[in-house]
Formats: sequence, C-alpha cells, structure tokens
Amino acid sequence: MSTLDTPTLLEAIRESRVLAVIRGDSAEHAANAARILFSEGIRLVEIALTTPGTADALAAVAPEVPEGSHLGAGTVCTLEDVDAVVAAGATFVVTPAVTEAVPYATGLGMPVLAGAFTPTEAYEAWRQGAAAVKLFPASAGGPGYLKALTEPFPQIPFLAVGGVGLTQLPEYVAAGALGVGAGGPLVGDGARGGSADELAERARAFAAAARDLRAAR
Repeated sequence: MSTLDTPTLLEAIRESRVLAVIRGDSAEHAANAARILFSEGIRLVEIALTTPGTADALAAVAPEVPEGSHLGAGTVCTLEDVDAVVAAGATFVVTPAVTEAVPYATGLGMPVLAGAFTPTEAYEAWRQGAAAVKLFPASAGGPGYLKALTEPFPQIPFLAVGGVGLTQLPEYVAAGALGVGAGGPLVGDGARGGSADELAERARAFAAAARDLRAAR
C-alpha cells in the first residue's frame, strides 16, 4: 500500500470519482466487501468505525490494497479513533462532522475528509486542514446546494456523501464535486453477509460510470 498524502488522495478522488463507504456487521464481512470493491475497480474504500471490529478489518485488508488504491477509516471522531485506525493501517480518515479528529489527524500528516453541511462548517473544516470537505448529508441539499457552496469557496474540494446513488454521480460532479461517497447504493448488504456477486456487479457499475465521466472530459 502506497504512502498517501493530500495531493495523492485528491487526485485519486478526482480520477476515480467514487469512495465506497462500508458499514458492516463484522470485521470479516467488512474486510471481504473491501476486497471485492477493490478487485472490481473501486480505488477508494472507507470502513466506518460503526462496524464491529473495524481495526481488525483494516489490519486484514491493508496489506492487500492494490497499487494506486487507498483504504481509509470513517466515522472518526476522537483522538483515540485516529490513533486506532492509523495503527490498523488506514491511510486517510473521514469524519462525520468537524470534530477534534480533524486537526489532530492532519497534524499527524494523515489526509482528512471532514464532514460538514453549512458554509460555516465547511470553512472551519478547511481552516483546520481538511484535504476536502465531505458534504454530509448531501441528499439534504442536493447538487444545487453543493454548487452554491462551491461558488464562495472555490478553493475547497468537496465530496458529496449521504443518499448519493449511481444516477446522482454525474449530477454532483457537474455541480463541482470531486466525487461522491456511496454507502447503501454501492455496498448495500454486501458488508453484512449479502451476495458477493451482487456487490461486485454494483461496484462494476459505479466504476464504469466513473470511466464514462473521465472519457467525457
């Protein structure tokens, strides 16, 4: 697994357009889902700390991450959370809000996708060193809201997360997002013992949509 810095993470998001968000029911199921996602062309995978045994899942998958792909940890809120996921092998962290984890992780050299919704939160996340702002929940505002946020903050990269499916991917990119984070619409029940074949099919569909966006540039 390659060393990850902020420019590398942002370039990976810009190229792949999709961050998979895993919320599993066990370390084993979460790790297996991550492996499938990577194998089907999803380059960015986040395992949320709401998954039982997240550290074990990260540690199991980290040595297997393909070159050019990246494994992160989500729902990171505290300093202790940061320490735990870094030790387990995560190369970036994702927060649900502007928490104490943002300046702490950035101080360690760990890229952060910081959750925010309002203009004030987005600016504060950026001021604290976030690599990008995770607009969350994106579905509460939609692509139009994201576009409005990018206008006063052209220097802030945004990632749309929360209620974002395959059909919304091009809409958010057109509105100015680097990409989207997809949980249910992409992972579904694949990290809870669901069909591996169906998970692989959804992953291929998202990866193909991202390729179409690259081809259209």
